[in-house]
Amino acid sequence: MRRLLTALQFLTIIPVDHKLTVNEADIVKSSSLFVPVGLIQGLLLIAVDNAAGRVFQQELTIGLVLLALVLSNGGFHLDGLADTFDAIAAKGDKEKKLSVMKDGATGPAGVIAVFFVLLLKFLALKSLTSFSLFTFYSSLILMPAFSKWAMVITMFHGRPARQNGLGQIFISKIGVKEVLLSTFILLLSCMTLQALFARSALYGQYFLYAIPAIFIYLLCRLSIHFFNRHFGGLTGDTLGAISEISETGFLFTVIAWSRLYT
Repeated sequence: MRRLLTALQFLTIIPVDHKLTVNEADIVKSSSLFVPVGLIQGLLLIAVDNAAGRVFQQELTIGLVLLALVLSNGGFHLDGLADTFDAIAAKGDKEKKLSVMKDGATGPAGVIAVFFVLLLKFLALKSLTSFSLFTFYSSLILMPAFSKWAMVITMFHGRPARQNGLGQIFISKIGVKEVLLSTFILLLSCMTLQALFARSALYGQYFLYAIPAIFIYLLCRLSIHFFNRHFGGLTGDTLGAISEISETGFLFTVIAWSRLYT
């Protein structure tokens, strides 16, 4: 429970025990429970969709679902996405790019990145409503879980770009145990959803989430290579960017695979 509360405290604005005190080792070990935090967020999204869907039209409901996701993250991941793309667009060496990322002021590249990520998520979720309820609701609950898993994978394989900052606590310090437990929880969640809603799922959808898992893992490895070349490693901001891009990629791969079986 302590690790879950630590993960909730680190990844979301969901209130936890204010008396909770943790050290760096506790924070690193909490990464094994990042996926359950994503599942909690996914349940929140389903609750918002059900509540708003009783009053508002589909487009507005999806907008409120996205707002709930952004607010539950505290906007930190979108901020990391914006800072990362501003740094990518900056001219200069790695130190110059890192200083732009650390500056915090959002430039044109960051604004464009945030706009298109939110737009693509909105359009993807709207597209998913045309599939079965199983596909739509399982995507809502698993989208944040997959993005949290992507962060664990990236932190395990990556190296820190600088020796200070929040991301440095995790990057390259996560062990195989945390990765395996995180992956096991993700797979168990997918299997549980398939078992509970087997009647609503088409045969091909039993392989539905294997495709996003493979895609996101490859995306993480490519992102690490890209960030190593541009920044010399990873930062907390790049982890936020990977989380946002992974959510978008997850939705797109689910749609692409689902279209093969409708």
